[in-house]
Amino acid sequence: MERTILHLDLDTFFVSVERLVNPSLEGKPVIVGGMSDRGVVSTCSYEARRFGVHSAMPMRMAKQLCSQAVFIRGDMELYSRYSRLVTQIIADSAPVYEKMSIDEHYLDLTGMDRFHDCQLWSHELRQKIIRETGLPISFGLSENKTVAKIATGEAKPNGELQVPIPYINNFLDPLPVQKIPMAGVKTCALLHSMGVDTIGVLRHLPPMAMERVLGKSGVDIWKKANGHDNTPVCPYQERKSISKERTFEQDTIDVTGIRQCMARMVESLGFDLRSQHKLAGCVTVKIRYSNFDTHDMQQRIPYTAFDHVLRETVNGIFDRLYNRRMMIRLVGVRLSELVNGAPQLALFDDNIELTQLYAAMDKIKRRFGEKIIHRAAG
Repeated sequence: MERTILHLDLDTFFVSVERLVNPSLEGKPVIVGGMSDRGVVSTCSYEARRFGVHSAMPMRMAKQLCSQAVFIRGDMELYSRYSRLVTQIIADSAPVYEKMSIDEHYLDLTGMDRFHDCQLWSHELRQKIIRETGLPISFGLSENKTVAKIATGEAKPNGELQVPIPYINNFLDPLPVQKIPMAGVKTCALLHSMGVDTIGVLRHLPPMAMERVLGKSGVDIWKKANGHDNTPVCPYQERKSISKERTFEQDTIDVTGIRQCMARMVESLGFDLRSQHKLAGCVTVKIRYSNFDTHDMQQRIPYTAFDHVLRETVNGIFDRLYNRRMMIRLVGVRLSELVNGAPQLALFDDNIELTQLYAAMDKIKRRFGEKIIHRAAG
């Protein structure tokens, strides 16, 4: 059966949310990120992009390129709230959806064409999101995730584009190779050095040549250039959480020791998140008392992968949950509502040293093992 995949992507999401809060920003160059010169640009408006500003650029450079821009420190709690609002609208309408990141969703509409026109249904869903949230959003509709995502990029800003199966190659061929998902800067530079500038040129290369140059990822890129992608849309409701539990050898009431135990769990889970390029949006703490009564409590949080944020949340939940003053047999921590994303999304506090500390610790753990280094809190 031919698949029908819809890709929805909120346009300049952080900027769009800021414009909802402050309509006077409409039409102005807006840059969201850390406010100090040592900060980085998280996202920027299309007006700012005309000056050469882009995400991940040092804020100092952005200020030089577009000094007249409005600079805003990001608010992940606000953005997370709007992200969940959009997800809920999609969940209420879509048969199968996957939340890929804070501002991006895939929907599998396969078989819907027997009852509805998929393009019309997608248009109506997009209009509903715009109407109920006020946020601009674009979509691409095609046979698979790759072509749908590229189509969304071509539909921006605030547009729609359907690419039927017979027209996929005609659509992809003239586009630059950097439009291919997973084709990073280094890969594209290598392809350019080979004289491969467009997807069409790449498509006509022998796959074995791509494998010799880039290994297995070269074959994957070649398949995407040919419009082939069998990656399924994984239902968001079934996305796995990550968790850890600890059963004590002896039941305990030592709160300090319990907090240290949970801190070690959080540190390990945070490392797992960053290694998988994931962010968590919900934290759950579990307690089992000595009489085997089990209780848990969860709290939604701004999407993050940082231990210090997660640990503070876990401690807060534990304080509210542990109210019986009985001996504890087991504690556990679960992180859920996982989405793809970089931890930089939460770095609006300009703490570049903290970012570097996480990067250094993760590098040591990946090389020598997770147990080689720990925070003092654990």
